[in-house]
Amino acid sequence: MSSQTHPKLGWIEPYCTSGLGSMGLSMSTNLQKHLNATCAPPLHFTNRTLSRGAPLQELGGVPVPSVSEVLEVSDIVFLSLSDDTALQTIVSQILRPASGSIAGKIIVDTTTVHPDTTSSISNTLAEAGALFVAAPVFGASPVAATGQLLFIVAGPKQALVALEPFVKGVMGRGVIELGEDASKASLMKTSGNFITAAMMEMVSEAHVFAEKTGLGSGNLEVLIRENYGELAYTMSKRLTTGAYCPPKGERPWSDLGLAIKDVRIGISCAEKAGTRLKVAEVALGHLVEAKGWAEEEEEGVARMLDSSSMFGVIRRDAGLGFETDGVKERDA
Repeated sequence: MSSQTHPKLGWIEPYCTSGLGSMGLSMSTNLQKHLNATCAPPLHFTNRTLSRGAPLQELGGVPVPSVSEVLEVSDIVFLSLSDDTALQTIVSQILRPASGSIAGKIIVDTTTVHPDTTSSISNTLAEAGALFVAAPVFGASPVAATGQLLFIVAGPKQALVALEPFVKGVMGRGVIELGEDASKASLMKTSGNFITAAMMEMVSEAHVFAEKTGLGSGNLEVLIRENYGELAYTMSKRLTTGAYCPPKGERPWSDLGLAIKDVRIGISCAEKAGTRLKVAEVALGHLVEAKGWAEEEEEGVARMLDSSSMFGVIRRDAGLGFETDGVKERDA
């Protein structure tokens, strides 16, 4: 690295539909604030629509037009992408001769991808002399904004040590290290995504049960808060506040399409291991149905549903309608 005290950092996120996505923008913003506070060199970043990085630039971040230019000026480069294909595309750009040598550089991927993809990318970058760290995160956009994400990291020890000052207390509340095999981080993220999807499925079914039996969602939410902890309560609030079905044109907390991709990864990994995630299969069916509902309802302005939108499908199956009264009133 060019400096043991102040390594230069870069951020690559060009494959979100609107440039820097809400997750990536929140994470990189918190990182730039930390760099400002420690008098470190600014974050250099690139994305499809550079204007989306305006808030980051106002804090001192430096926009550059290409992946190669981020690599040229950075010792540690963060990737925040949408899926396996986007990651493979960016890595191919990183390896182009125009990007120069990447020997000794640390590439940190926060994307949720299949463990097999992580293994392949890790080996490819290692052959080019780079150090690869898989660092997927747990937490939706509001969690990212407050710097409370949970990071799952795996990769060469040297790289993990170099990464540490920029994660806990900066972009995240905590870090779980899983050793040098980068694929283990992706596998842990997949496991966590399964638990999250299963919990959301249960919370959604419980709310529909409460409404159909007359128990009431408000009473159930008190029970969830008092007896099942903050995570389950946050899931419940996504349903009762209508966040599961955002207004047309507004971004969700956590994108439905990415949730479908993540649950499918878990099911695939389970099949490869000789087992099944049956609850994940149920949740996936509901998520796919929710996507279909959004496509049918679209009238000029796209409806981007949240990963909790399985709630609408479960409601509809119970004869309640996809949208709650609160959502209908909000959108009237």
